[in-house]
Amino acid sequence: MLAPSQPAYVLHSRAYRESSALVDFLTPQGRLRAVLRGARGKAGSLARPFIPLELETRGRGELKNVGRLEAAGIPNLLNGEALFSGLYLNELLIRVLPAEDPHPVIFEHYAMSILALAQGRPLEPILRAFEWRLLDELGYGFVLDSDVQGNAVVSDGLYRLEADSGFLPIGHWQPGAFLGSELLAMAEADWSTPGALAAAKRLMRQALAPHLGGRPLVSRELFMTLKEPTRD
Repeated sequence: MLAPSQPAYVLHSRAYRESSALVDFLTPQGRLRAVLRGARGKAGSLARPFIPLELETRGRGELKNVGRLEAAGIPNLLNGEALFSGLYLNELLIRVLPAEDPHPVIFEHYAMSILALAQGRPLEPILRAFEWRLLDELGYGFVLDSDVQGNAVVSDGLYRLEADSGFLPIGHWQPGAFLGSELLAMAEADWSTPGALAAAKRLMRQALAPHLGGRPLVSRELFMTLKEPTRD
């Protein structure tokens, strides 16, 4: 029996047995894994990242079978840094999002983020907004404009992130600390504030680290390699 049709994106696909593929999908009902049979045919050509899809699956277990897979929109064409950014979002979801845990808001934000990457919009605000929304939807979010004691963050203060709880005021500079002005800029998504984007990237790395199991993200390492200057 086929499950109801639902929108989907491919997060990752790899060869499985002789002519099938094992595909990780993102849907409003969560992340799921399914076997796509005849992966060398038309369906296999659709089992690529960043294509809006319509998906039906068979099976009740953890590993399902693809019953129907069709295109549901125009493919999002990502190149260069935008492509690596999209692959980063995909790997992040595979690593952090629990299997078959419905999160329609995450699905919608992912679709908007991929579209924004395809449109050539600035990468860093897109990535930081997605990371923030992902943590918040999974219950790991925290406020940026008040500390763990409920006091308002002050612009000239210094703060340290306490995992899954918030910011602790500190009396002197420590590695990984944040200026209050940086936190307040992030709270308003004011990326014109000097250092705000760099601080947001550092913050998201700290906040995501406990949920990645100590293993580095492959896409992040590839992205850093891409950005390294070439040498003659």
